[in-house]
Amino acid sequence: MTPEAAGALLRETLQLALAVGGPIFATLLVAGLVVGVFQAATQINDPAIGFLPRLAAGAGICFLLGVWMAERLASHFAAAVRTAGGF
Repeated sequence: MTPEAAGALLRETLQLALAVGGPIFATLLVAGLVVGVFQAATQINDPAIGFLPRLAAGAGICFLLGVWMAERLASHFAAAVRTAGGF
C-alpha cells in the first residue's frame, strides 16, 4: 500500500465516521437540550428524567438508521480490504 493510498483511506474513514456518527450525535444533542430546558423550567433534577429520554432517542435513531449505518460500514470495510490487498 502506497502512502497516498493510506492517506486516502484514512481520509475516507474519518469522513465515514462523521457521516455515521453525525446523526446519532445530533439526535443526542437535541434530546439533551430539550431535557435540559425541561429540567430547568420545572426544576426537576431527577437523574432518570435526564437519562431515559436520551437513551430512548439514541436507541430510536440507531433503530431507524442502523441498516444504513451497517451498509456504509460494510462497504467501506470491503473497499479497505480490497485496497490493502486482503488479509
